[in-house]
Amino acid sequence: MTATAPAPSPARAARATAYLPRLALVLAALLASLFTAASPASAHAALTASDPKDGAVVATAPAQVTLSFSEQVAMGDDSIRVMDPQGKRVDTGELRDMCSGSTVRYGTALHSGLPNGTYTVAWQAVSADSHPVSGAFTFSVGAPSATSVSLPDRQAGGGPVGVVYDIARYAAYAGFTVLVGGAAFILLCWRRGSAERPLQKLVVRGWVTLTAATLAMLVLRTPYTGSGKFADVFDLDGLQAVLETKTGASFVSRLLLLGAAALFIAVLFGAYARRQKTSSAAEAVDETGAGDGTGAETEAEAEAADEAEKETSDLAFGLAIGGTVVAGGIAATWALAEHASTGIQPGIAMPVDILHLLAVAAWLGGLVALLVALHKVPDIEREAVQRFSKVAFISVLVLAVTGVYQSWRQLGSWSALTGTSYGRLLIIKVSLVAVLVAIAYLSRKWTGRLGEVRSTEDAGAGATGEEPAEVLAGVDVSRETSTGSGSDADAGADPRRAAQLARQRAAREKAREKQVRDADPGRAGLRRSVLAEAGVAVVLLAVTTVLTSTEPGRAAQLETNRSTAGPAVPNRAVKITLPFDTGGQNGKGTVRLELDPGRVGANTLHLWADGEDGKPLDLPEIKIAFTLPAKEIGPLPVAPDRDAPGHWSASGVQLPLAGEWRIDVTVRTSDIDQTTVQKNVKIG
Repeated sequence: MTATAPAPSPARAARATAYLPRLALVLAALLASLFTAASPASAHAALTASDPKDGAVVATAPAQVTLSFSEQVAMGDDSIRVMDPQGKRVDTGELRDMCSGSTVRYGTALHSGLPNGTYTVAWQAVSADSHPVSGAFTFSVGAPSATSVSLPDRQAGGGPVGVVYDIARYAAYAGFTVLVGGAAFILLCWRRGSAERPLQKLVVRGWVTLTAATLAMLVLRTPYTGSGKFADVFDLDGLQAVLETKTGASFVSRLLLLGAAALFIAVLFGAYARRQKTSSAAEAVDETGAGDGTGAETEAEAEAADEAEKETSDLAFGLAIGGTVVAGGIAATWALAEHASTGIQPGIAMPVDILHLLAVAAWLGGLVALLVALHKVPDIEREAVQRFSKVAFISVLVLAVTGVYQSWRQLGSWSALTGTSYGRLLIIKVSLVAVLVAIAYLSRKWTGRLGEVRSTEDAGAGATGEEPAEVLAGVDVSRETSTGSGSDADAGADPRRAAQLARQRAAREKAREKQVRDADPGRAGLRRSVLAEAGVAVVLLAVTTVLTSTEPGRAAQLETNRSTAGPAVPNRAVKITLPFDTGGQNGKGTVRLELDPGRVGANTLHLWADGEDGKPLDLPEIKIAFTLPAKEIGPLPVAPDRDAPGHWSASGVQLPLAGEWRIDVTVRTSDIDQTTVQKNVKIG
């Protein structure tokens, strides 16, 4: 005999119910504050420019290296590293925040007196959508040289740490799905399931998995976005830096919400489960009494039953409100830190993403709960399966609407659907959802057959007076009872015998439940179809996890267009004519300058000087300099060689960046007569 826990007092249940709306209000306020803190950006940061540019050759060593990004990024003092040809760091290690307005630019100063050669710049940062990005490029001072520095082949977020972090991300999604979906299945579809041990274990394991995965991602965040070494999980300074980021704040918020979820689980499987168990027992007694003609209720008993039913309904309502707010808050920790919080329309995208996650959890998590109930609980009602079918249908509708919006927002064009990794993964996800819906249709057919079989069983039981479960199981209950009494007497004197009898009783009970399940062909078919659904759901969740860490198609196409478009290159050489007047005898004339091909990189320069009479003017000295004021580059001096009277030329004139360059030409016509003329030209 197992002792039955006493039912909670009405006052205690009322207090528990009263606390839940308050908890819901507090969590709603927390959720609102999180939404207020969110800031828009574009998904996945990309390096848009650098100074010096990748592959540029500059005449003198720059004072600093700067990087410009397409969106806000998080960087530390060690995020930009500059190495000389021998691999020695030549930067000061101090990060300079040069952001202004919509411009996102960071830099680091270089040591003075750097020799000529090729220098390597390696950088890493964290996008506004929490994903790490990194890269490297080279530039040369004076002329390119051999370098012993190899560009890093490990991308940020890769390596063994990246694998473990991605596993934790998958576990977090799976834990959230099981936790929220299992609880929703109990409250919406099968309230009696709150007292069933298998469903209790399922929901608790979902909570434990989500909590453990969140803690793992929190401590792995530093090596995941930085060095990639597991030893950095013990870096307290790095952990503190993570806590100051949007991603770290989302992890902490999720852990706080999981504390509230623990309270929800305690009430659901505590006071609420006991009330459900008591209510089920009372209904069984009422049905037995009505059948025997001896169970007439008094007016007082009826009023007590109505009051208990009302209190149970109030508690269920409080659990539903509190659970919805907690689940929405946990879903918001993803929406506020990943793709939904960046890109276009973040104010709409974040609530849509929360609805999307909740619909996924209600469908797939409820599917897992149904599968556990079908395998572990022999007498789940047909009505519970039908109610879940309605919940799943509504969830699929929500997924369709929110999914279409998310796809449009993240892709931006039909070409991105097949031309980007994000689009191809999205096609796979949609295909898996279609397969899942097809299998769910078969499950609905098995649910209908399940209802027919159970109705036949119930009718047979009413005609013969036998319990359907025992008839199906073929168990002789009277024989078990008679033999059990003597065995119990023997077991009192022999503890070993008592343990053996306990194992036998457990084995008989398990065998009885299995016989009941297997004797119902409708139930067996439903179990198989739901198992197939769960298998597809596991793969679908894995694809979704990869999708959330993949650069959205809209951003990927912008980056591709930016890299393939390249700088604007003129169709012909840059040609300018500058009049000059040094003020001395024969000091007037013009210079004609031609820069071929007139673009970034190496150019050939020709210059001709003509006097007032239009004849070549052989000047004693002429100097040329190039300056890019917008980037504070230059002046870069050029000393042309004299090819003929009035004609000078220079080859290999390096212009490192595109932009509006100023050309200064200094003309000397005598020992004391000199002037400088200038003109701005566009270099592509």
